[in-house]
Amino acid sequence: MLKTISPIDNSVYLERPYASSSEIENVLKQSNQSKIVWKNTSLVERKELVSRFVDSFLSNNKEIEEELCRQMGRPISQCSGEMRGFEERAKYMIENADRALQKVISKNDSEFDNYVMKDPLGTIFVIAPWNYPYNTSVNSIVPSLLAGNCVILKHSSQTPLCAEQLLKASEKAGIPKNVFQILHLDHTSTSQVISDSRIDHVLFTGSVSGGIEVKKAIGTRFIGAGLELGGKDPAYVRADCNFKHAVENLVDGSYYNSGQSCCGIERIYVDESIFDNFIESFKEQTEKYNLNNPLEESTNLGPVVKLSAANTIREQISNAISNGAKNIIDETKFKIDNSDNCYVSPSALVNVNHSMEFMMEETFGPTVGIMKVKNEKEAETLMNDSAYGLTASIWTSDKEFAYSFGSKIQTGTFFMNRCDYLDPGLAWTGVKDTGMGVTLSVLGFDHLTRAKSYHLRKV
Repeated sequence: MLKTISPIDNSVYLERPYASSSEIENVLKQSNQSKIVWKNTSLVERKELVSRFVDSFLSNNKEIEEELCRQMGRPISQCSGEMRGFEERAKYMIENADRALQKVISKNDSEFDNYVMKDPLGTIFVIAPWNYPYNTSVNSIVPSLLAGNCVILKHSSQTPLCAEQLLKASEKAGIPKNVFQILHLDHTSTSQVISDSRIDHVLFTGSVSGGIEVKKAIGTRFIGAGLELGGKDPAYVRADCNFKHAVENLVDGSYYNSGQSCCGIERIYVDESIFDNFIESFKEQTEKYNLNNPLEESTNLGPVVKLSAANTIREQISNAISNGAKNIIDETKFKIDNSDNCYVSPSALVNVNHSMEFMMEETFGPTVGIMKVKNEKEAETLMNDSAYGLTASIWTSDKEFAYSFGSKIQTGTFFMNRCDYLDPGLAWTGVKDTGMGVTLSVLGFDHLTRAKSYHLRKV
């Protein structure tokens, strides 16, 4: 049985049976049979059905938001943001599907019609995470369906209701049966599905170790995978920044969703001339948070997803402090006893360095390391000194400098005066151990299709 433990009180929130071997076989068989029909459905019709799917999903927002809060602990006051993100991304992809999937003409004259068409891959297996369960899955599901692929969704065992809500919306919208299906799977069964010859592409969001297991399960098969893995995203606060704006946004980027964001801020490098003022302001802003039961509207900082995650975060912080780091945040400001539950007080560590695991490995919690730097060269070196490369940000009033600096930073996305954000019109990708592949933008469709060239000569 799949058991979802709510981080609110560590009680069992729901249980579901894992799919049996026969159920998995049936889903794979049905998807394989349906992919030709769905491929031959016109893009106009696919867009209409996917639009109805999105509208159906959004119409059930109140139920979805409360389920989201109970499954992964995000404050109920912030759960509507995920619905808005889902809508923004889905509608962008629907509106731009024609442009993304149009044929590419090489030659068109009296003798030749030469062009490239973008054919669907077949069946896409989507493995979605719990931290942004709808905002991550929409990046994969919607363009896959628009491109003419069938989709099998396996959601995290922490958020199985998210898969069920998406299935319910697709059925209500009239998407043909078996074009979009879900499975509740354990790790062994997940690997078996990946290795099945009827799976044509895998999209996975999760840990680096999980991405390695996906690659192992694919083995010698000639299929692709999109892997969005870990992050340790840095920010550089330059002396010429809008100081108040930088502090407010970096505090939010560090602690939103209890720091459980792949592109959340985990490292901040501050120019030495403003370092002391930055630390003081960051401390003041952080201590305004209300860490409490996420079902209460006044709460703006909830628990982390599970007890094991909370303990790992505490251990990483404790190890850093034992090696000389200092937490500038007064934990007595947060009234919950956060020693044997999922409620982790926000922290910000100074006197940190890159010999500490805290500054090198993903923490995925409400904490951040802040270091003083002498100049932009030192900031560049430290920002690039990481196994990960999802996003990075600079806080400055000089746009030309930001562009020049950003070209030297090894990440998939570079921000100026913003962080922890995703624009559906930009490619979402990473370098190094952050993974491979692209979602979103018109480029994201290219990874869900294969090029087929037509060379037609008139005789």
